[in-house]
Amino acid sequence: MAELIRFSEHLIMGGYNYAYGISAADITGNGVLDIVSADTDVGLYWFENDGQGNFTRHCIHERSAEWLERHVVVDINGDGRPEIVSVDNISGSLLYFGFEGDPRERKNWHYRYIIEGGLPGAYDVAVADFDGDGDLDVAASSWRKGNRFDWFEQRDGQWIQHPIEENIGETRTICAMDIDGDGRIDLLGTARTGNQVVWYQNPGDPVNLPWRKTIIDDAPQPIHGHPVDMDADGDVDVVMALGMLPPDHQHKGVPLEHHQIVWYENEGNPTQGPWKKHIICAYFPHAFEAIAADLDNDGQIEVVATAWDMTGQVAIFKHRGDPLGPWDRQLLKDGWIRADQVIVADLNGDGRLDIVAAAERGSNELRWWRNEGR
Repeated sequence: MAELIRFSEHLIMGGYNYAYGISAADITGNGVLDIVSADTDVGLYWFENDGQGNFTRHCIHERSAEWLERHVVVDINGDGRPEIVSVDNISGSLLYFGFEGDPRERKNWHYRYIIEGGLPGAYDVAVADFDGDGDLDVAASSWRKGNRFDWFEQRDGQWIQHPIEENIGETRTICAMDIDGDGRIDLLGTARTGNQVVWYQNPGDPVNLPWRKTIIDDAPQPIHGHPVDMDADGDVDVVMALGMLPPDHQHKGVPLEHHQIVWYENEGNPTQGPWKKHIICAYFPHAFEAIAADLDNDGQIEVVATAWDMTGQVAIFKHRGDPLGPWDRQLLKDGWIRADQVIVADLNGDGRLDIVAAAERGSNELRWWRNEGR
């Protein structure tokens, strides 16, 4: 049994209407990571961190017609300040929120559209320089209303939409990473009802040339995962949550024996699919998201995963020296209904990665777990 990592649990905020969409970023420029969080029925907040993990809530945006969810914090317009690039699921839009002056003042925040209404069901977002011209572009998935991946070129202050793939069932994850090591930023994606974990190779001139698709796995209903070097061999692997919904769910589902946490090994030729699959947890009902990081600074990767629905939980998986397995489970929180997004960040500056997660309807909370070490 792997040695446990000690965590203490802390509530950042309860009483959300619908808690989904979180990130960690230094909003004020003081070197301390703050938390940005969407309450889709209410608006968008940022929580100012005092450096010790005590948070003060500030409002960025009060909802009018938007349904803000997953987002990325990055300087998208080159003004030296962070912007929040977000999906608007209900309107099928992408937009970003920026500020001038003191970000604690609601009146100092404004927003601009990347695309207004042209991406039905906009769901997840990634930001990188995809065309190599020195400015940041955006890629997005579009859930079951759009069933597509697109990228949006930033050119002379305008945004131009380019399709990556259309007619792929219920796109979820999209992540940006140089997967093949050629110096160009590629994309990792999932299609839940399309039963595909995929990556798209950047052709170098994505405005004029198509992205090359490789199917990593035709897994039953992948949800959320991320690129990471799991086995420390210098190339990019993928950690993934599979399943989420049971068969009787209104939006289709798969039997619970297919609800798993897995990782896919890049064996050096990533354009040759499928990739080798390794099981981290063979039975993880309602698996929603999996991320990977070295939580105890021992040079080895741990995995943090959330489970959705009424059996919601947050769990850590740690291997015993070999990522091929076996993996031991450490339960952080159980009975946390509809746990969804999870991230890691050092919130108190002690050199250890902490865990932040949200849970939507049934819980509607944002919590963090302070990493107290081994």
